Amino acid sequence: MPVLRVALDLPLHRLFEYRAEAASTADVGLRVRVPFGRGERIGVIVAVVDQGDWPDAQLKPAGEILRDHAPLPDDFFALCEFASNYYQAPFGEVVLQALPAGMKRVDPPTRRAGRAVKVRPAGVLPELTAEQTVAIDSVAVDGGFSAQLLFGVTGSGKTEVYLRLVERTLALGGQVLLLVPEINLTPQLEERVRSRFPERTVVSLHSELAEAARERNWRSAFAGEAEIILGTRLSIFTPLPRLGLIIVDEEHDASFKQQDGMRYSARDVAVVRARQLSIPILLGSATPSLESWANAQGGRYGLQTLKERANPEAQLPTVHIIDTRRATLREGVSPPLVAAIRERLAREEQSLVFLNRRGYAPVLACPACGWVSQCQRCAANLVLHLADRRLRCHHCGFENGIPKACPTCGNQDIHPYGRGTQRVEEWLQAEFPEARILRVDRDSVKSRKQWESMLERIHGGEADILVGTQMLAKGHDFPKLTLVGVLGADAALYAADWRAPERLFAQLMQVAGRAGRAELKGEVLVQTQYPDHPLFAALASHDYTGFAAAQLKEREQAGFPPYAFQAILRAEAPAMAEAVAFLDQALALPAVKEHEQVMLYDPVPMKMARLANLERAQLLAESYSRPALQAFLPRWREAIAGLKASSKLRWHIEVDPLEL
Repeated sequence: MPVLRVALDLPLHRLFEYRAEAASTADVGLRVRVPFGRGERIGVIVAVVDQGDWPDAQLKPAGEILRDHAPLPDDFFALCEFASNYYQAPFGEVVLQALPAGMKRVDPPTRRAGRAVKVRPAGVLPELTAEQTVAIDSVAVDGGFSAQLLFGVTGSGKTEVYLRLVERTLALGGQVLLLVPEINLTPQLEERVRSRFPERTVVSLHSELAEAARERNWRSAFAGEAEIILGTRLSIFTPLPRLGLIIVDEEHDASFKQQDGMRYSARDVAVVRARQLSIPILLGSATPSLESWANAQGGRYGLQTLKERANPEAQLPTVHIIDTRRATLREGVSPPLVAAIRERLAREEQSLVFLNRRGYAPVLACPACGWVSQCQRCAANLVLHLADRRLRCHHCGFENGIPKACPTCGNQDIHPYGRGTQRVEEWLQAEFPEARILRVDRDSVKSRKQWESMLERIHGGEADILVGTQMLAKGHDFPKLTLVGVLGADAALYAADWRAPERLFAQLMQVAGRAGRAELKGEVLVQTQYPDHPLFAALASHDYTGFAAAQLKEREQAGFPPYAFQAILRAEAPAMAEAVAFLDQALALPAVKEHEQVMLYDPVPMKMARLANLERAQLLAESYSRPALQAFLPRWREAIAGLKASSKLRWHIEVDPLEL
């Protein structure tokens, strides 16, 4: 009797076997209902064999084989196998996480047909610059695998390059997968793509879609009906029968790295997928990741550069560094920034005050006894949200009401310390009562509809001053925005994380790029207590190349990625001693001594040592050889799985971590 080998969404590195009388090899890649424990699960058939690893008498019979879609193809399984091996994730977990939630339900609900989307055809195509033409011609959409890094300053027309390459790929009958880092970038890009290709089928895949819509779009893409697929990181695993081009926009963005479950980098998986399918991939950014930049400098990627803005009337903004050591600040805002905002109001232009900290204040504290609003579940403070009278943890979601007096000493004179977007908004309203002020952060924008409405108001000129976080830092084009003021940039400058300078520079370059994207001249004012820092000098001269060279030199000297390769074993337990003890056991395993090219460091508490009532510690594994690290990790993982540990302890391995 045929035996099915089935992948299930479980944290186990194994396949499960079931008997199936009517199965054949043609069923590989289909979903199947199978008994598991006291219930049923949906799995994916990976193989059909005549004789399994277990006696037939010990195997349970499989349930219904679901034939409502074509079998998942071989290239899909090849990509999942790579991800499973490289990121040390169970194969079944990789396969099943790529499917929409509705397709993994034992009893899926009845689905309604989707509604047609009305689009407004695009007008006259913009004239290409010489640099854009060279970049487009560098990507041979019918020439096999190639990886190109498109390094273009903000406003240089990278999206137009994408659209021309999409056009060429569609003309050859191929599908295009366009990855974006965040959901809030999808609506604007989707509208532009639909208007450019009104006769083509365009679908989006991201987490904010309703379950039915996501499944409908996934099926359309898998069936080959959808020709252009816009998606966030998980869409890299979507099976596409005619995939001819992959584009990764804002390739440097940390949102492409999954932070739970299988901790993969969608950008890196995209490069692997392009190589497996022998198709081109284009990575675009105004501030490329240092890993991608090193690959381009070393010849692994081609490098195409857009040095000028696409609009000949638009120039890169002038950047001024304001020394706050010599300025009297009012709610964190310097006199030069106040004067610049007032000047824009007089000219009926828009200003953006950028502060990457939402809420009213980072902490509420008592000056009498030193009490601070700490989270009961995390090693973090509760952030004051004055608008709805709550204290919230931005890490675990715990919240409380604002106390009327200090819980420790009863002092009623408790104060907010520091500032967030709500507090800056309140001060700006008092300072500029005539201005229309719009705050844009995760508290004011919680859904796609709210985000689209917010963008419409900004484009319609219904706001004079924007107060926003990183939601406004990239991918947006506001013609009337001519001033960007940056508050609180120093917080990340001397962080313990060695990637902090790279992230800060990228963030500042991106938000600075919102200014002066049309005919109006742009200006950026960055407030800092460290005006002589090399990062700000590079920012003022728009010198990403020099900044990247200096950072890569420092990393090479320190032996940091991309000149070394890392993996982290993390453990979470009710007590820190328990987590550290488990890591000590992992450090003492024989597999560690058998791999001399891999260095392991002592266990230490994580930067966020306590999260959601669990104490967290980590152990770093590092090697100057990627193959050596990859050879070590599977053996180490298997040995760790054999260690005795409390049922309350959880652990995972993260490969190529972004945070230590």
